[in-house]
Amino acid sequence: IRDRDVTGVQTVLFRSGDEDPRSLAPQPGLGDMSLLLAHARESGLSTDLRIDGQPVPVSPALDLCAYRIVQESLTNVIKHAAPAHADINIRWLADALELEISDDGRQVRRLRSSGGGHGIAGMRERVALHRGRLQAGRRPEGGFTVQAHLPLNGGGVG
Repeated sequence: IRDRDVTGVQTVLFRSGDEDPRSLAPQPGLGDMSLLLAHARESGLSTDLRIDGQPVPVSPALDLCAYRIVQESLTNVIKHAAPAHADINIRWLADALELEISDDGRQVRRLRSSGGGHGIAGMRERVALHRGRLQAGRRPEGGFTVQAHLPLNGGGVG
């Protein structure tokens, strides 16, 4: 291999931004909920977290998926329903992980699947990668709920 060829390969490898130390940081997961909720509270959102069942080890991809669903749900509450209170319920079942994020926000919110963030459409895509289900919608008493069912052995991505 000539030096010029090696240099070309190095350029391709590092051009994607891999030299940025943030790209090498571990991805967040459910173990990072306290930090996520602290950020939400700093934004003025009141939150409660409830965990039912016995947590089990999950793949990094499923762990990140669950974290991102909670993160996006809380972001939506802050953007579209504040001031509000959000309840985050994480349920560990024998064969699935269930997430439910509900808010009591009274502001009218438009249901959009596109915009500045990934929103509900992005959550649906994440859940589908793990062969799960996602429901999102207004609550009769006001506010909004996101529910995700993620199989623990569903044969989804890593």
